[in-house]
Amino acid sequence: MKHLFALFGFIIISAGHLFGQGSGPGNFIDSFVSKHNFNGTVLIEQKSASTYHKSYGLANMEFKVANTNDMRYKVASITKMFTSTLIMQLVEKGLIDLEKPFNTYLPDCKGEAAGKVTVHQLLNHTSGIANTDTVKSLEVALKFGVPFYQKPRSTDELLSICVNGKLVNQPGKVFDYNNADYIILGKIIERLCHKTYEEVLKEKILLPLKMENSGLLYQKDIIANLADTYMYRDDIKQMVPDLPVYPENWYAAGAMYSTATDLLKFTDALFAGKLVKQESLNRMFVSGLGEYGFGVWVYENYDINGKMYRIVKRPGLIMGAQAMMFHVLGEGTTIIILSNTATTSLDEFAAELAKQVVR
Repeated sequence: MKHLFALFGFIIISAGHLFGQGSGPGNFIDSFVSKHNFNGTVLIEQKSASTYHKSYGLANMEFKVANTNDMRYKVASITKMFTSTLIMQLVEKGLIDLEKPFNTYLPDCKGEAAGKVTVHQLLNHTSGIANTDTVKSLEVALKFGVPFYQKPRSTDELLSICVNGKLVNQPGKVFDYNNADYIILGKIIERLCHKTYEEVLKEKILLPLKMENSGLLYQKDIIANLADTYMYRDDIKQMVPDLPVYPENWYAAGAMYSTATDLLKFTDALFAGKLVKQESLNRMFVSGLGEYGFGVWVYENYDINGKMYRIVKRPGLIMGAQAMMFHVLGEGTTIIILSNTATTSLDEFAAELAKQVVR
């Protein structure tokens, strides 16, 4: 994919607001973007100040519309950070006991998992519930589709699919990253709050933080300033639009859209203890099986330039939609990268960028 954009006869870099151009990480980022065909927005915060904010490439390839710093992106599994935060808010109110099985809060669920899997095990993906994402390659998706996401389903239907099967692992013993866990958590939030997940998300996080450019995706909605998403097909050597899906089927596991600026508002509030107490953050950021906490990966000894740091990382990936939140605990450094093409490893991008900004 090194020369991917050359196939289209262009490489476009959209200049956004950039702090300290010509110094700091700017030259490195421009070089990385060009080499790896990055398409999207990069935002860096250091010591509570934005030090870099710039956008690259196209939001719409058909009409050659450039990405800008206020572009909205599908942020995929970054949604899980919001869901785990909402759950911990309910824990703080005494409405949830993390060690109780989830049928304590969803008594209608009768599957094998309902009385055995705890809320804690849903949060850290050790539930043992059968994985809903059975399509493991683009080749299979192109041939057979992505059944779980290509049929409209209510959240009750999603829940039923997730809980009615047999357990595939003993709860608490095996890490298996599974959207089903967070779909169940979304329904717990709804049941306890007597509101939809979207309403609770707005009431408890989006509105208080003035995250006016964030929300949930629905197939029926046209969302202004939302970047179109594209993925690369190796068989035909070109970019193509994402497969048709119902984005709401990712629900509390991955249905959100946002901007880099809005996500920074959220991460700033979260790590500062403004959304949940420090005690809750301490529970969320325990690195368990798979180095996973509650909705995020937590690395206890992450090497940056020869020094060890504690890192909280939350990537997201759904076809062409890519997102990354990379935070260095105790250092006041947050890197947010949002993209609408699957042409760049955001894990690599964030890791290399951390070397530039964490000293």
